[in-house]
Amino acid sequence: MQAQKVLVEVTEQNKFDYEGYGLGLLLTFGLAFIAGQVAKLPFFSIMGIMIISIILGAIWGNTVSHHPTVNTNLGITFSSKRLLRVGIILLGFRLNLTDILNAGLPILLIDVIVITFTMLFILFLGKLFKTDKQLTTLVAAGTAICGAAAIVAISPIVKGKQEQTAIAVSCIAVLGTVGALLYIFLFPYLPITDTEYGVLVGATLHELAHVVAAGVPSGVIGSDSAILVKLGRVLLLIPVALLISYFINRKNTKQAENIKDLPIPWFIFGFLLMSLINTLQWIPEGGSQFFLLLSTYLLAMGMAGLGLNIRWADFKKVGMKPVGVAVLGFLALLSISPLLIFIYRLF
Repeated sequence: MQAQKVLVEVTEQNKFDYEGYGLGLLLTFGLAFIAGQVAKLPFFSIMGIMIISIILGAIWGNTVSHHPTVNTNLGITFSSKRLLRVGIILLGFRLNLTDILNAGLPILLIDVIVITFTMLFILFLGKLFKTDKQLTTLVAAGTAICGAAAIVAISPIVKGKQEQTAIAVSCIAVLGTVGALLYIFLFPYLPITDTEYGVLVGATLHELAHVVAAGVPSGVIGSDSAILVKLGRVLLLIPVALLISYFINRKNTKQAENIKDLPIPWFIFGFLLMSLINTLQWIPEGGSQFFLLLSTYLLAMGMAGLGLNIRWADFKKVGMKPVGVAVLGFLALLSISPLLIFIYRLF
Protein backbone atom coordinates (compact mmCIF):
# COMPACT_ATOMS: atom_id res chain seq x y z
CA MET A 1 0.00 0.00 0.00
CA GLN A 2 2.83 2.33 0.93
CA ALA A 3 4.69 1.45 -2.29
CA GLN A 4 1.57 2.20 -4.33
CA LYS A 5 1.23 5.57 -2.62
CA VAL A 6 4.86 6.44 -3.41
CA LEU A 7 4.33 5.38 -7.04
CA VAL A 8 1.31 7.66 -7.33
CA GLU A 9 3.27 10.57 -5.84
CA VAL A 10 6.15 10.02 -8.28
CA THR A 11 3.73 9.83 -11.19
CA GLU A 12 2.05 13.04 -10.12
CA GLN A 13 5.42 14.75 -9.76
CA ASN A 14 6.48 13.65 -13.24
CA LYS A 15 3.20 14.91 -14.63
CA PHE A 16 3.76 18.23 -12.91
CA ASP A 17 7.26 18.51 -14.42
CA TYR A 18 5.94 17.62 -17.86
CA GLU A 19 3.26 20.26 -17.64
CA GLY A 20 5.73 22.78 -16.26
CA TYR A 21 8.19 22.27 -19.10
CA GLY A 22 5.58 21.75 -21.80
CA LEU A 23 3.38 24.72 -21.01
CA GLY A 24 6.34 27.00 -20.27
CA LEU A 25 7.98 26.14 -23.61
CA LEU A 26 4.66 26.48 -25.41
CA LEU A 27 4.17 29.94 -23.91
CA THR A 28 7.63 31.18 -24.91
CA PHE A 29 7.26 29.68 -28.41
CA GLY A 30 3.85 31.32 -28.81
CA LEU A 31 5.23 34.72 -27.84
CA ALA A 32 8.24 34.23 -30.15
CA PHE A 33 5.94 33.26 -33.05
CA ILE A 34 3.76 36.33 -32.54
CA ALA A 35 6.90 38.49 -32.32
CA GLY A 36 8.06 37.03 -35.63
CA GLN A 37 4.83 38.10 -37.30
CA VAL A 38 4.94 41.58 -35.74
CA ALA A 39 8.59 41.97 -36.85
CA LYS A 40 7.45 41.71 -40.48
CA LEU A 41 5.54 44.98 -40.17
CA PRO A 42 7.29 48.11 -41.55
CA PHE A 43 8.24 49.99 -38.37
CA PHE A 44 8.65 46.96 -36.13
CA SER A 45 11.18 45.40 -38.52
CA ILE A 46 13.71 47.88 -37.11
CA MET A 47 13.30 46.35 -33.66
CA GLY A 48 13.54 42.73 -34.78
CA ILE A 49 11.99 39.53 -33.45
CA MET A 50 14.20 39.22 -30.34
CA ILE A 51 13.44 42.67 -28.99
CA ILE A 52 9.72 42.31 -29.69
CA SER A 53 9.76 38.92 -27.93
CA ILE A 54 11.13 40.34 -24.69
CA ILE A 55 8.59 43.19 -24.83
CA LEU A 56 5.70 40.77 -25.36
CA GLY A 57 7.04 38.59 -22.55
CA ALA A 58 7.19 41.56 -20.19
CA ILE A 59 3.66 42.64 -21.09
CA TRP A 60 2.32 39.09 -20.61
CA GLY A 61 4.16 38.57 -17.35
CA ASN A 62 2.87 41.81 -15.86
CA THR A 63 -0.72 41.73 -17.08
CA VAL A 64 -1.91 38.14 -17.62
CA SER A 65 -2.51 35.91 -14.59
CA HIS A 66 -0.94 32.45 -14.73
CA HIS A 67 -3.03 29.36 -13.95
CA PRO A 68 -2.64 28.84 -10.20
CA THR A 69 -2.33 25.03 -10.42
CA VAL A 70 0.27 24.86 -13.19
CA ASN A 71 3.87 25.96 -12.77
CA THR A 72 5.24 27.18 -16.12
CA ASN A 73 8.50 28.39 -14.60
CA LEU A 74 10.36 25.21 -15.57
CA GLY A 75 9.82 25.75 -19.28
CA ILE A 76 10.32 29.51 -19.04
CA THR A 77 13.63 29.06 -17.22
CA PHE A 78 14.70 26.40 -19.73
CA SER A 79 14.00 28.86 -22.56
CA SER A 80 15.77 31.80 -20.95
CA LYS A 81 18.90 29.79 -20.11
CA ARG A 82 19.38 26.63 -22.19
CA LEU A 83 17.64 27.61 -25.41
CA LEU A 84 19.35 30.99 -25.41
CA ARG A 85 22.76 29.32 -25.38
CA VAL A 86 21.82 26.88 -28.14
CA GLY A 87 20.54 29.85 -30.15
CA ILE A 88 23.86 31.66 -29.73
CA ILE A 89 25.77 28.55 -30.83
CA LEU A 90 23.66 28.22 -33.99
CA LEU A 91 24.08 31.95 -34.63
CA GLY A 92 27.60 31.03 -35.74
CA PHE A 93 26.11 29.95 -39.08
CA ARG A 94 25.67 33.64 -39.85
CA LEU A 95 29.43 34.15 -39.92
CA ASN A 96 31.66 33.45 -42.89
CA LEU A 97 35.15 33.97 -41.55
CA THR A 98 36.59 34.24 -45.07
CA ASP A 99 34.45 37.30 -45.86
CA ILE A 100 35.62 39.02 -42.69
CA LEU A 101 39.28 38.21 -43.38
CA ASN A 102 38.94 39.36 -47.00
CA ALA A 103 37.55 42.67 -45.78
CA GLY A 104 41.04 43.27 -44.46
CA LEU A 105 42.66 45.15 -41.64
CA PRO A 106 40.53 48.34 -41.62
CA ILE A 107 37.30 46.51 -40.75
CA LEU A 108 38.86 44.45 -37.97
CA LEU A 109 40.73 47.50 -36.66
CA ILE A 110 37.53 49.56 -36.57
CA ASP A 111 35.69 46.76 -34.76
CA VAL A 112 38.48 46.38 -32.18
CA ILE A 113 38.54 50.14 -31.54
CA VAL A 114 34.75 50.28 -31.18
CA ILE A 115 34.57 47.38 -28.74
CA THR A 116 37.59 48.41 -26.67
CA PHE A 117 36.57 52.06 -26.39
CA THR A 118 32.89 51.36 -25.68
CA MET A 119 33.51 48.64 -23.10
CA LEU A 120 36.09 50.67 -21.17
CA PHE A 121 34.10 53.91 -21.33
CA ILE A 122 30.84 52.36 -20.10
CA LEU A 123 32.64 50.47 -17.33
CA PHE A 124 34.24 53.78 -16.33
CA LEU A 125 30.82 55.44 -16.28
CA GLY A 126 29.53 52.59 -14.12
CA LYS A 127 32.22 53.27 -11.53
CA LEU A 128 31.64 57.02 -11.76
CA PHE A 129 27.88 56.71 -11.17
CA LYS A 130 28.28 53.72 -8.82
CA THR A 131 25.89 51.50 -10.78
CA ASP A 132 25.64 47.74 -10.33
CA LYS A 133 28.81 46.17 -11.78
CA GLN A 134 27.04 43.21 -13.40
CA LEU A 135 24.36 45.35 -15.02
CA THR A 136 26.97 47.84 -16.24
CA THR A 137 29.02 45.04 -17.83
CA LEU A 138 25.93 43.70 -19.62
CA VAL A 139 25.06 47.16 -20.95
CA ALA A 140 28.67 47.62 -22.08
CA ALA A 141 28.69 44.27 -23.92
CA GLY A 142 25.35 44.95 -25.59
CA THR A 143 26.44 48.40 -26.77
CA ALA A 144 29.93 47.40 -27.86
CA ILE A 145 29.36 44.02 -29.52
CA CYS A 146 26.00 42.77 -30.78
CA GLY A 147 23.11 43.83 -28.61
CA ALA A 148 20.87 41.25 -26.96
CA ALA A 149 22.91 38.24 -28.14
CA ALA A 150 26.04 39.63 -26.47
CA ILE A 151 24.14 40.39 -23.27
CA VAL A 152 22.75 36.88 -22.91
CA ALA A 153 26.16 35.41 -23.77
CA ILE A 154 27.96 37.50 -21.15
CA SER A 155 25.26 37.23 -18.45
CA PRO A 156 26.20 33.74 -17.14
CA ILE A 157 29.87 34.78 -17.09
CA VAL A 158 29.23 37.76 -14.80
CA LYS A 159 26.55 35.77 -12.91
CA GLY A 160 23.92 38.31 -13.86
CA LYS A 161 20.39 37.95 -12.57
CA GLN A 162 17.55 37.48 -15.04
CA GLU A 163 16.10 40.88 -14.24
CA GLN A 164 19.50 42.51 -14.87
CA THR A 165 19.75 40.77 -18.23
CA ALA A 166 16.23 41.85 -19.13
CA ILE A 167 16.86 45.46 -18.12
CA ALA A 168 20.10 45.59 -20.13
CA VAL A 169 18.35 44.15 -23.21
CA SER A 170 15.53 46.67 -22.83
CA CYS A 171 17.97 49.61 -22.70
CA ILE A 172 19.80 48.37 -25.78
CA ALA A 173 16.52 47.78 -27.63
CA VAL A 174 15.34 51.35 -27.18
CA LEU A 175 18.70 52.99 -27.92
CA GLY A 176 19.35 50.83 -30.98
CA THR A 177 15.92 51.60 -32.42
CA VAL A 178 16.36 55.34 -31.85
CA GLY A 179 19.85 55.15 -33.36
CA ALA A 180 18.60 53.36 -36.49
CA LEU A 181 15.87 55.94 -37.04
CA LEU A 182 18.41 58.73 -36.51
CA TYR A 183 20.76 57.30 -39.14
CA ILE A 184 17.95 56.87 -41.67
CA PHE A 185 16.94 60.51 -41.14
CA LEU A 186 20.51 61.87 -41.36
CA PHE A 187 21.66 59.76 -44.33
CA PRO A 188 20.91 62.37 -47.05
CA TYR A 189 22.84 65.05 -45.13
CA LEU A 190 26.01 63.13 -44.20
CA PRO A 191 29.13 64.06 -46.26
CA ILE A 192 30.24 60.44 -46.72
CA THR A 193 29.94 57.74 -49.39
CA ASP A 194 27.44 54.89 -49.28
CA THR A 195 30.20 52.46 -48.27
CA GLU A 196 31.41 54.75 -45.47
CA TYR A 197 27.83 55.15 -44.24
CA GLY A 198 27.52 51.36 -44.12
CA VAL A 199 30.76 51.10 -42.14
CA LEU A 200 29.46 53.69 -39.68
CA VAL A 201 26.13 51.92 -39.24
CA GLY A 202 27.73 48.52 -38.75
CA ALA A 203 30.25 49.88 -36.27
CA THR A 204 27.91 51.82 -34.00
CA LEU A 205 24.42 50.27 -33.93
CA HIS A 206 23.51 47.54 -31.47
CA GLU A 207 21.42 44.78 -33.06
CA LEU A 208 21.85 43.21 -36.49
CA ALA A 209 18.19 44.15 -37.11
CA HIS A 210 19.09 47.80 -36.40
CA VAL A 211 22.03 47.59 -38.81
CA VAL A 212 19.98 45.98 -41.59
CA ALA A 213 17.20 48.57 -41.25
CA ALA A 214 19.53 51.58 -41.08
CA GLY A 215 21.60 50.33 -44.03
CA VAL A 216 18.68 50.28 -46.49
CA PRO A 217 18.94 53.95 -47.65
CA SER A 218 22.55 53.38 -48.81
CA GLY A 219 21.62 50.62 -51.23
CA VAL A 220 23.21 47.21 -51.72
CA ILE A 221 26.81 48.43 -51.38
CA GLY A 222 26.19 50.32 -48.15
CA SER A 223 24.06 47.53 -46.68
CA ASP A 224 26.68 44.89 -47.43
CA SER A 225 29.38 47.04 -45.78
CA ALA A 226 27.19 47.58 -42.72
CA ILE A 227 26.47 43.87 -42.27
CA LEU A 228 30.12 42.92 -42.80
CA VAL A 229 31.35 45.36 -40.14
CA LYS A 230 28.63 44.21 -37.78
CA LEU A 231 29.52 40.54 -38.24
CA GLY A 232 33.11 41.44 -37.42
CA ARG A 233 31.88 42.72 -34.06
CA VAL A 234 29.90 39.50 -33.59
CA LEU A 235 33.06 37.48 -34.23
CA LEU A 236 34.90 39.45 -31.53
CA LEU A 237 32.28 38.28 -29.01
CA ILE A 238 34.46 35.20 -28.53
CA PRO A 239 37.68 36.87 -27.28
CA VAL A 240 35.72 39.50 -25.34
CA ALA A 241 33.71 36.82 -23.52
CA LEU A 242 36.90 34.97 -22.63
CA LEU A 243 38.60 38.15 -21.39
CA ILE A 244 35.60 39.11 -19.24
CA SER A 245 35.51 35.58 -17.86
CA TYR A 246 39.19 35.77 -16.96
CA PHE A 247 39.12 39.18 -15.27
CA ILE A 248 35.90 38.59 -13.33
CA ASN A 249 36.64 35.05 -12.23
CA ARG A 250 40.44 34.95 -12.01
CA LYS A 251 40.34 34.74 -8.20
CA ASN A 252 38.26 31.58 -8.40
CA THR A 253 40.24 29.93 -11.20
CA LYS A 254 42.83 28.49 -8.80
CA GLN A 255 40.07 26.85 -6.81
CA ALA A 256 38.77 24.87 -9.79
CA GLU A 257 39.49 21.17 -9.41
CA ASN A 258 39.13 20.27 -13.08
CA ILE A 259 38.67 21.93 -16.44
CA LYS A 260 34.85 21.80 -16.20
CA ASP A 261 34.98 24.02 -13.13
CA LEU A 262 36.89 26.77 -14.89
CA PRO A 263 34.80 29.92 -15.44
CA ILE A 264 34.90 29.67 -19.24
CA PRO A 265 31.81 30.22 -21.44
CA TRP A 266 32.11 26.90 -23.28
CA PHE A 267 29.13 27.57 -25.53
CA ILE A 268 31.15 30.36 -27.19
CA PHE A 269 33.38 27.66 -28.68
CA GLY A 270 30.24 26.07 -30.11
CA PHE A 271 29.53 29.41 -31.76
CA LEU A 272 33.04 29.39 -33.28
CA LEU A 273 32.66 25.77 -34.44
CA MET A 274 29.44 26.59 -36.28
CA SER A 275 31.20 29.56 -37.90
CA LEU A 276 33.99 27.27 -39.11
CA ILE A 277 31.48 24.73 -40.46
CA ASN A 278 29.71 27.51 -42.35
CA THR A 279 32.99 28.95 -43.66
CA LEU A 280 34.20 25.56 -44.89
CA GLN A 281 30.74 24.91 -46.41
CA TRP A 282 30.47 21.46 -44.87
CA ILE A 283 26.68 21.63 -45.08
CA PRO A 284 24.50 22.92 -47.96
CA GLU A 285 23.36 26.55 -47.93
CA GLY A 286 19.82 25.42 -47.28
CA GLY A 287 21.01 23.69 -44.10
CA SER A 288 22.72 26.86 -42.90
CA GLN A 289 19.55 28.87 -43.52
CA PHE A 290 17.52 26.31 -41.56
CA PHE A 291 19.89 26.50 -38.57
CA LEU A 292 19.82 30.31 -38.72
CA LEU A 293 16.03 30.28 -38.67
CA LEU A 294 16.11 27.83 -35.76
CA SER A 295 18.65 30.07 -33.99
CA THR A 296 16.39 33.08 -34.46
CA TYR A 297 13.41 31.38 -32.85
CA LEU A 298 15.42 29.80 -30.04
CA LEU A 299 16.86 33.22 -29.20
CA ALA A 300 13.38 34.74 -29.45
CA MET A 301 11.99 32.08 -27.09
CA GLY A 302 14.81 32.84 -24.68
CA MET A 303 14.06 36.55 -24.88
CA ALA A 304 10.38 35.87 -24.25
CA GLY A 305 11.44 33.88 -21.17
CA LEU A 306 13.51 36.81 -19.96
CA GLY A 307 10.60 39.15 -20.57
CA LEU A 308 8.26 36.92 -18.57
CA ASN A 309 10.58 37.35 -15.59
CA ILE A 310 10.59 41.13 -15.81
CA ARG A 311 8.67 43.01 -13.16
CA TRP A 312 8.12 46.73 -13.47
CA ALA A 313 9.35 47.04 -9.91
CA ASP A 314 12.79 45.87 -11.09
CA PHE A 315 13.19 49.02 -13.18
CA LYS A 316 12.19 51.19 -10.25
CA LYS A 317 14.66 49.31 -8.07
CA VAL A 318 17.71 49.97 -10.28
CA GLY A 319 16.73 53.59 -10.90
CA MET A 320 17.71 55.78 -13.83
CA LYS A 321 21.49 55.54 -13.45
CA PRO A 322 21.95 52.41 -15.61
CA VAL A 323 19.78 54.00 -18.30
CA GLY A 324 21.92 57.13 -18.13
CA VAL A 325 25.08 55.03 -18.45
CA ALA A 326 23.65 53.27 -21.53
CA VAL A 327 22.68 56.57 -23.16
CA LEU A 328 26.03 58.24 -22.47
CA GLY A 329 27.88 55.15 -23.68
CA PHE A 330 25.99 55.18 -26.97
CA LEU A 331 26.57 58.92 -27.43
CA ALA A 332 30.27 58.42 -26.76
CA LEU A 333 30.37 55.68 -29.40
CA LEU A 334 28.69 58.02 -31.90
CA SER A 335 31.21 60.75 -31.03
CA ILE A 336 34.13 58.70 -32.39
CA SER A 337 32.42 58.29 -35.77
CA PRO A 338 34.79 60.78 -37.49
CA LEU A 339 37.76 58.74 -36.23
CA LEU A 340 36.26 55.52 -37.60
CA ILE A 341 35.68 57.09 -41.03
CA PHE A 342 39.24 58.51 -40.98
CA ILE A 343 40.71 55.06 -40.27
CA TYR A 344 38.64 53.50 -43.06
CA ARG A 345 39.82 56.13 -45.56
CA LEU A 346 43.46 55.52 -44.59
CA PHE A 347 43.28 52.08 -46.14
